[in-house]
Order: sequence, then C-alpha cells, then structure tokens
Amino acid sequence: MISNLSYIHPSAKLGKNVEVEPFAFIGPNVEIGDDTWVGPHSTVFEGSFIGKNCKIFPGAVVGAIPQDLKFRGENSTLVIEDNVTVRKCCTLNRGTEASMTTRIGKGTLLMAYVHIAHDCIVGKNCILANNVNLAGHIMIGDYVIIGGVSAVHQFVKIGDHAMIGGGSLVRKDVPPYVKAAREPLSYAGVNSIGLKRRGFSSDQINHIQDIYRILFVKGHNVKKALDIIEATIPETNEKEFILQFLGQADRGLMKGFKQ
Repeated sequence: MISNLSYIHPSAKLGKNVEVEPFAFIGPNVEIGDDTWVGPHSTVFEGSFIGKNCKIFPGAVVGAIPQDLKFRGENSTLVIEDNVTVRKCCTLNRGTEASMTTRIGKGTLLMAYVHIAHDCIVGKNCILANNVNLAGHIMIGDYVIIGGVSAVHQFVKIGDHAMIGGGSLVRKDVPPYVKAAREPLSYAGVNSIGLKRRGFSSDQINHIQDIYRILFVKGHNVKKALDIIEATIPETNEKEFILQFLGQADRGLMKGFKQ
C-alpha cells in the first residue's frame, strides 16, 4: 500500500508489494526492491538503491549528500542490500568521488540513531547498536557486532566476526574473530560464542586463539609476532584470512591484552 500522503518522485522505481507510509519522502532516481516497507516521516534521497524486504523506520534519512566538504555534487550512490533493517532516525550518507558509493550488506540491522558516513562499506549480517557512529571510508566485514554509543574513526577496518563493546572509541583496525573493549580499545579475547553460533568447530576456535595469543598476549611487537605465527602455526584458511587482514591494517592495530 502506498499512502496518498507520501511523496514519490515520478522517476523513482518501486518493486512489487512496496509499502510507503504517510509523510514519507522518496526522491528522484531511487530504486526500492520488492516487499520493502518505508515508514512514516522517513526520507529516501536521490541516488539510493534499496533491496528487497528491507524496513526503513520513521525518521530515517537515507542517501543524504555527504558531510565531507570535498563533496562537489558527484552522482554517487547509497546501496542497501536485501533484508536490511534501518531503525528510527538513522542517517546514511551517499559516497564521494573516492569510491562513489556507500554500501550496507544483506541482513544487517542498524539500530536507532546509527550514523554511517560517506564511502563506508558494512558487510553482511552485521549489527550496529543504538547511536553507533561511523566516520567516512570505514570498512566493516561480515557478522560484525558493534555495541551502542561507539564511535569509529575514518578509514578504520574491522574484520569479519569481530565484536566491539559498547561505548568504544575505535581508532585502530580490529582484526577478524576477536572481541575488543576498554579504553584505549584493546584485545579482549576471541569471539568464541559468536563463532560457535556460526558453525566454527572447537578446533578452529582454538587455532584462532593460538594465533591471537602470540599477537596480542605474549608481548611481542607486531613484526616479531607475525614471524612466529608464520613459522609455528599450521596453514589454515583462518590463518591466511587473519594474515591478509593484518597486511592491510593501514591504521595500525588495536592494543594487546593487559590485565
């Protein structure tokens, strides 16, 4: 059902069974997939591409132009993949000429008041709790959970299956499979419960723990820790994935474990 009290630009393309509630605004050159719900008083600006079975709650502002002062009106986009939920008063900005797009992966939940700035990539099945704020150019992997009222510095990378405690200031890169908390943000163990829920075996989890014990607990500098990991840890997909992430950690890594 499309309310007569909503505004939909003639160039917008809506799929089958899309619901648009009263006082929603849908601008030009917007595409919305089948079975998506656009709640009352929500705004979907030009350049937004929303997938199937998404939910856009009241007060959300989707596809606004970036707050980056270098933005010059380029025809950038915001892409929201299928089965994404955008709760109340979230703000999701389009990309800039740096990458031309901001993307939210399938199955992700953005709780109330989340802000996602320009050129961010958020992976599949992530959960960003209330008031999480992402600066520009951030890359977040799949199955990442970020606790409420956390702020993430621009250009930070967060690896798959990472879990970050609420109220965190994330200034450095967070590798895959770990928990991170405290101030400054530090290693708080492997996200073993999350990994079990997603089908990782005990052997895989123990293997991941062995890697991060060398990197974050033993007191080695990063170069020495990587040399030890390369020399002593058996080759697995998990080891390869972790080392690949570490090789791309341009902002440096969060701190190691301290009691």
